[in-house]
Amino acid sequence: MISFTIAHDIPGRMRIRYGKDVFSPVEGEVLKRDLSNWSMIHSVEVNSITGSVLMQYDATCKDTLLEKLHNLNLGYLKEVDTSGIVYHLQTPEVKAMNAEYKRRFFKIIGKRYFIRWFLPTGIGNAITIYKSLGFIKEGLKSLSQMKVNVPLLDATSIGVSLLQKNFNIAGNIMMLLNISDLLEDYTRKKTNLELSQSLSIQFDKVWIYADGVEQEIPMAKLQKGDIVVSQMGAMIPIDGEVVDGEAMVNEASFTGEPLSRRVVKEDTVFAGTLIEEGKLFIKVRNLQDESRISNIVKMIDTNESLKASIQAKAEHLADSIVPFSFLGFFGVLALTRNVTRATSVLMVDYSCAIRLSTSISVISAMLEASNRNVLVKGGKYLEAVKDADVIVFDKTGTLTNANPQVQKVTPLNGYSRDEVLRIAACLEEHFPHSVANAIVNQAKKEGLVHEEEHAKVEYIVAHGIATTLHGLHTVIGSDHFIFEDDGVEKTQELEDIITLLEKDGAGSLIYLAIDNQVAGIISIYDPLKQEAKQVIHELKNLGIQKVVMLTGDCNNAAKAVANELDLDDYRSSILPEGKASYIQSLKDEGHTVIMVGDGINDTPALSTANVSISMQDSSDLARELADVTLVSSNLNELVTLRKLSVSLFDRIHANYRFIVAFNSSLIALGALGFMSPNTTSLLHNGSTFAIAATSTRKYL
Repeated sequence: MISFTIAHDIPGRMRIRYGKDVFSPVEGEVLKRDLSNWSMIHSVEVNSITGSVLMQYDATCKDTLLEKLHNLNLGYLKEVDTSGIVYHLQTPEVKAMNAEYKRRFFKIIGKRYFIRWFLPTGIGNAITIYKSLGFIKEGLKSLSQMKVNVPLLDATSIGVSLLQKNFNIAGNIMMLLNISDLLEDYTRKKTNLELSQSLSIQFDKVWIYADGVEQEIPMAKLQKGDIVVSQMGAMIPIDGEVVDGEAMVNEASFTGEPLSRRVVKEDTVFAGTLIEEGKLFIKVRNLQDESRISNIVKMIDTNESLKASIQAKAEHLADSIVPFSFLGFFGVLALTRNVTRATSVLMVDYSCAIRLSTSISVISAMLEASNRNVLVKGGKYLEAVKDADVIVFDKTGTLTNANPQVQKVTPLNGYSRDEVLRIAACLEEHFPHSVANAIVNQAKKEGLVHEEEHAKVEYIVAHGIATTLHGLHTVIGSDHFIFEDDGVEKTQELEDIITLLEKDGAGSLIYLAIDNQVAGIISIYDPLKQEAKQVIHELKNLGIQKVVMLTGDCNNAAKAVANELDLDDYRSSILPEGKASYIQSLKDEGHTVIMVGDGINDTPALSTANVSISMQDSSDLARELADVTLVSSNLNELVTLRKLSVSLFDRIHANYRFIVAFNSSLIALGALGFMSPNTTSLLHNGSTFAIAATSTRKYL
């Protein structure tokens, strides 16, 4: 067992160190996730390079924490499936952006204090006047448009300071305004960059068919109309039309469904889907750089409708308060005949702090969400998540893993369970697809070794397999293939058995028939995600009043899942338009609805909901339509999203209370003559910068 040393320890905060390179970055993410689930730990940060773990914890539980840490064997990290873990590696683009904004930040401060400390006073004052022209120009522009808003107030504050020859105050005001704008710009661009990197699918090279031969070329040289070659086990790199070939394509990343689809000539295929068997020649329709991802990022960056309503309210409130600042200035001047006191009032306003802190808080929340594997496409959706009282889930690929497994093997007509599973695996291993893999893997797991005792098999794509076993006609496949195409009799007794299996929650049934009799039925199910039940429980504790599941599965399978997860309601055998209609009915009743889905069949419902959420392996269309995308497939991110949205608005309201109280105190002290304009300006602008800066701190 790998031991650790305590590198730092104060009550409630401890850093332990396992040693350099003890766990990889991805394993570090697993360790971080698992430690976060310990009840006494509030937050965790992991550094895989130094092998250190920093924990914020309940100081009263220190002994329990240390005992659990000593009993923790990190060897389990090597065995954990990390396919769903996302490690946020700092890419060269992010590093370059960070360096650029650091340079600009220190440039603003450096210029300000170089002018103040090293240049002659006259030259410094001239530079300050020159820099003020931009702000004054914006103020005059607002005045010409009959707008009494924040730019006008900023210009007036700077202008009055200059008229009173308070060049230092004017310089400080401009420096703080520039830094605040820089902070806002940085957090927005970093969120957008991480969004684009997380959603894009990258291919460096691709195989094409040209002049009668297959050849590999750089992806950058691919042209529309080229013929791309994709074979078994390969991911399709582009959107296009099949011009030759036949294959079973797993479209879980496009449709959200776990079962593969037969694809033939003239069918359309999409980038990011996987060929499980077969080979396709695909005519390129859309190149990699024409993906929908760039449109999503552009939409986030430019669409004002994506702002949270509280952002819009803050900006409106900021502008609406400005006239009262001017009234205060003229009122104090009229009552006291003291320009200094009146100027002290003018130097303080509520608007700047309200506007900046609210905007930066929302953008920082979006950035923190992206760092926690949740990509939010606009502040308004954080607000909708906070207000939501109903959450609706699709089943397949959302509440389940989209990874079919054998649930039960039912032998019939004298065959044993092991015989049925052994024969089924023997046939299915020749043509592996998702359901076939489930059967073959189950046989391997049970140690059922089989011999090739059948004749050459015939595979009917998307239907089943036919062969001869010991001289007997043998088929395995779907209900339609066995009972309709092959003509096997479906007796009443068999109907009753099928009904019972469906009640047990089977998602689909695979039939093995030998000599025109059903030898056995294999129940296939898509297992629920391990965290699903706990997540639903936590969402209810966080204020969600109703949890609903919508699925196209039969009623028995849907009912079994609903009971297991303790759902409030469910709808089975429901069509895509039915999902949308149900969500609209909830909205008509006054509910704010979250829809969580992953497939094309979910897109009408995603479009109808107040806020839509897609999963990691969602269809490309679902990811484009969704307002929020979970980068990992873990449902716990929904709990994180709800907590973060609630914390965001708690912080915004706390900022409001502080801004009103603090700035009102400054105005009162300035009007009464207890503070000079220089002091009120310094405290006001300093507090504005401090609130803007603290608004970027973590929420969870």
